[in-house]
Amino acid sequence: MAESTYTVTGMTCSHCVASVTEEVSQIPGVTGVDVDLPTGAVKVTSAAPVDEADVRAAVEEAGYALAG
Repeated sequence: MAESTYTVTGMTCSHCVASVTEEVSQIPGVTGVDVDLPTGAVKVTSAAPVDEADVRAAVEEAGYALAG
């Protein structure tokens, strides 16, 4: 099992959290997504390491951006 944490910018409400969670959850191999709204931290749990480009694309599809 792999775990990675990313910082997402632009989230302001629970709808934002739901959108990011839904998009990131659709990445093949992802088994869990935990979003902390106040900090923007998104913890992704997966069967195998997930490519950051896939996470970035999912976050952008939700309408937000990865910091950095």
